[in-house]
Amino acid sequence: MKTSLDCLPCFVRQALETARYATGDPAVHEHIVRTILRRVAEMDLVQSPPFIAQKIHRRLREITGVEDPYRPVKDRFNRLALDLWPELVTRVENAPDPFQMAVRLAIAGNVIDSGVNGGLTETEVRRAVDQVISEPFVGEINEFRRAAAEAADILYLADNAGEIVFDRLLINRLGPARITLAVRGGAVLNDATMSDARAAGLHEICEVVDNGSDAPGTILSDCSREFRRRFQEAELVIAKGQGNYETLSDESANVFFLFKVKCPVVASHVGLRTGTQILMKAPSANMVRGGDHHAGI
Repeated sequence: MKTSLDCLPCFVRQALETARYATGDPAVHEHIVRTILRRVAEMDLVQSPPFIAQKIHRRLREITGVEDPYRPVKDRFNRLALDLWPELVTRVENAPDPFQMAVRLAIAGNVIDSGVNGGLTETEVRRAVDQVISEPFVGEINEFRRAAAEAADILYLADNAGEIVFDRLLINRLGPARITLAVRGGAVLNDATMSDARAAGLHEICEVVDNGSDAPGTILSDCSREFRRRFQEAELVIAKGQGNYETLSDESANVFFLFKVKCPVVASHVGLRTGTQILMKAPSANMVRGGDHHAGI
């Protein structure tokens, strides 16, 4: 997915928010914004938004000397999601279709996205949980259910801290033994890294790896050789969040995207309004059909 002109103000907003997380010095804030404005003016818009964001946030970390400016934000939303965990589990267990409820709650957790909404509040997260059924949903749930049942090896691409706790609901329904969870290889925005997976307890139920990249998406050419091997060999890839959609929507792979439409650019690309929960198969994917490994889902 290419970068739109409408993405440019968002890059500048992210830069200023990151600067304020990193330091309280207004002079540094101004220097960062001016630096990023110059860089954005020179960016190749043929590249995906996460590609450009990666370059911007690398420069921000160089200027501020802060390796993970969003660490306090990530810790806060991890704690909030863990506080919600008993309620989330109850919602899944009491649902008429627990698998579908786990899918929808995993998507609802995608609201925790500082890249799109730096001012996200805990109230908004709780509202997303309360409104999980009433929000518009467009999804190929039965096809996803079949694909998941037939796959012995599933690669689950995480997106954000906090959200990763919601992902555990779906991982539990899929069967953790056949899941490899992939997080970012370096800090960027509020994207989940290995420490967030551990905070959510995911390392206790499934294998967790990092992708070797600090992009807020999955740019395969920037990922480690080991991750690319896992991506190519996985029978099913589940990609959470807009960043993963923006970087993988043109890949020829067995991918299902799960995310909440949170900006007009992505809304236009998928032809749906903002706020919609999406479960969609990659247009070029040719799903591998095998034995029924986990038909109970």
